Amino acid sequence: MSYIAVAGGVNVDIGAQSARRLQSKDSNPGRVRTGLGGVGRNIAHNLALLGADVELLTAIGSDHYAEMVVRSCAELGIGVSHALRVPGGATSAYVYISDERGDMALAVSDMTICDALTPEYFAAQLDVLNGAALVVADTNLPAASLAYLAEHLSVPLFVDPVSATKTERLAGLLPHIHTLKPNALEAEILSGVPVVDRNSARRAARRLIESGVRQVFLSLGKEGFLAAAEDETVWQPAPEAEVRNTTGAGDAMMAALVWAHLRGENLSRAATLGAAAAAITIESEETISPALSAEAVLRRAL
Repeated sequence: MSYIAVAGGVNVDIGAQSARRLQSKDSNPGRVRTGLGGVGRNIAHNLALLGADVELLTAIGSDHYAEMVVRSCAELGIGVSHALRVPGGATSAYVYISDERGDMALAVSDMTICDALTPEYFAAQLDVLNGAALVVADTNLPAASLAYLAEHLSVPLFVDPVSATKTERLAGLLPHIHTLKPNALEAEILSGVPVVDRNSARRAARRLIESGVRQVFLSLGKEGFLAAAEDETVWQPAPEAEVRNTTGAGDAMMAALVWAHLRGENLSRAATLGAAAAAITIESEETISPALSAEAVLRRAL
């Protein structure tokens, strides 16, 4: 199997989970943890746990958090030799608060350093990108850089829209995207179809396919997600799972979809494997489940 190139953000994650129902404008008892995250880095981490070779193209600063990133990637076997080091830059940070059930209630991100991931940077890395089996990008990248990747890649492009606001950076790029993994609001922004249930999700996914996307995996949260391609639509219910932390489930799902594609799985089987990876992840208190592996996903998908 060839390597996978992941182009996206890396963060220092500072997460807090309340021990009881959250009270606004008050101090809530709970637990606070610090770790490494970012959609791109999380997808790369999950891919490594699934046994894939990964090159991470991202931007890090010159602070001690950058050394944490490099050290962690080395331990996981994730290549960072092509990552951009920004002199004097601050590695991005993401702060989130979860309720007593583990559902995210609020988050703030400082990802200014991602502005350094310019089209010129990616042009210098084009051989690395096109030498991969496929490229995974998140929309933490500047709009101009996403457009550069869309127009210059000769390998499939998988995209995680990340958030409603950043989804707008994909405007006009849909014909260049092989696989897209939006939630309901992100799909609505890109398709123009309000997504409120399975039927509207099906209409939105069909509109995205008609716009040129090869595959769409549209999440409806706890209900499950809709998988669609040109000649097929599959509804994948969310598997039963004991929810401890929903943060990171989407990143695990995207990694499993990439892994399934490289295994030659069909749309339905890819959806099942993606759901299995997400279920394993939400049963962990960590954003990246240490229990995730190729064997664990295959067992869960039976």
